[in-house]
Amino acid sequence: MDTKPYTNKSKIKVPRFEESAGFYTTPQHSKTMAKNRGKNSGPELKLRKALWAKRIRFRIHPKGFPGKPDLVINKYRLAIFVDGDFWHGYQWEEKKQAFKKNVDFWIPKIERNMQRDQEINELLIAKGYTVMRFWEHQIKEKLALCVNQITLFIEAAKMGVLPTLDD
Repeated sequence: MDTKPYTNKSKIKVPRFEESAGFYTTPQHSKTMAKNRGKNSGPELKLRKALWAKRIRFRIHPKGFPGKPDLVINKYRLAIFVDGDFWHGYQWEEKKQAFKKNVDFWIPKIERNMQRDQEINELLIAKGYTVMRFWEHQIKEKLALCVNQITLFIEAAKMGVLPTLDD
């Protein structure tokens, strides 16, 4: 769970991805990238199914929430995000060196996503929510640990260690 305070840097400007701006991609790569989903991704569905099996009930992509978390458990004021490794900058300092094409687009794009994630965390925390963010590879490789972390949070809230809406 990331609780690092957001530094008030100016908003990162991401250029439009257009040939006129000097960016180019092959039709095949464009087709592949278009298949990436913002909602109901494989890892997100896997986590939802595992939580549902544990009888943990939640809302998905609720409107009116900053960032539209993937899952929200209102009773325990918990917002859960499943972040794609590529789109949200997993091991970013290492990965950004690997970009060969369209560097002037991709680096600001990913860094703006990371900046927005931090802004959303702060907004949700200010509303009294706990924010949990899981990387897609964590869900794929260690689903039980992710579910356990959520379960432990809920159990602590039930025992009164954490504030709930009833307080």
